[in-house]
Amino acid sequence: RWTHPSPSPLITATEEPEELSLPSEEPQKEKSQTEAPASDATPARAELGELRVSSVTPSSVQLHWSVPKGSFDSFMLQYRDAQGQPQALPIDGGSHSVTVPGLSPSHRYRFHLYGLRGGKRTDRVSIDVTTATEEPEELSLPSEEPQKEKSQTEAPASDATPARAELGELRVSSVTPNSVQLHWSVPEGSFDSFMLQYRDAQGQPQALPIDGGSHSVTVPGLSPSHRYRFHLYGLRGGKRIDRVSIDVITEEPEELSLPSEEPQQETPKTESPPYEALPARAVLEEVKVSSITPNSVGLQWNIPEGSFDSFMLQYRDAQGQPQALPIDGGSHSVTVP
Repeated sequence: RWTHPSPSPLITATEEPEELSLPSEEPQKEKSQTEAPASDATPARAELGELRVSSVTPSSVQLHWSVPKGSFDSFMLQYRDAQGQPQALPIDGGSHSVTVPGLSPSHRYRFHLYGLRGGKRTDRVSIDVTTATEEPEELSLPSEEPQKEKSQTEAPASDATPARAELGELRVSSVTPNSVQLHWSVPEGSFDSFMLQYRDAQGQPQALPIDGGSHSVTVPGLSPSHRYRFHLYGLRGGKRIDRVSIDVITEEPEELSLPSEEPQQETPKTESPPYEALPARAVLEEVKVSSITPNSVGLQWNIPEGSFDSFMLQYRDAQGQPQALPIDGGSHSVTVP
């Protein structure tokens, strides 16, 4: 019926993401069927499959989904944190999974995943998840031998299976004042998933679930000049069957205190002329905004000439503290949460 002009909260783009205050409403495609029947066919061809849980820890949840019909430009995950504040996490349209960090233990969350096409939400799926209890015991025992050592004694009959999956050495790809990028190999067999465990600067246990197909991870939210011990576990059938560890000290935030200086390539032109040709063959184009929410920004860029080994995104947070986010050289987009 056309008696109600539809300045629906689902469509408005005011400062607060009040999509989150209306998670129980029908997705945008329901309204477009009434308001714009001519364009209805396009959203109808993209459909979200069921939203499911891959893994749960006391402070994070990993979710995954399928797109059985059509495709989406991007996704948006919305939920309320433990304090009841709305949160929104933009996700690239090529992704079918996401890890939501920074959650509270033993807390029930309702997650809403929206599929977006042409800037409009055309489908939605939801799920309720309760995070794991307070402290996962694995985190309190980081120095113990990995699970495979125990299974060799306790369950010799099933020992052959975990023995065929082996983790290679855990190494550091990059370090910034508040993040560390780690990578590893799997020289033998395969794992269903991985779990990275460490203690934060306050001594609180943290656990980061990682997909079994990944061989690298970036750990954000660390403190500058702090020593961390990271433990990477390989899981099969829900059991930890191998572990590798590494100690890493985060950098001092000195580089970040000079964001307004000329880019670094100016210096090599004077100091090291032989290296001048290399930067000239790799060119970054303008960085553009792909999405904005009240607490995150999606950025994207391209490289019209040459290539880069990696990228580094630097900024200051609302408190004026320097932040740095390392990005893989193959990526042309990033979400800053």
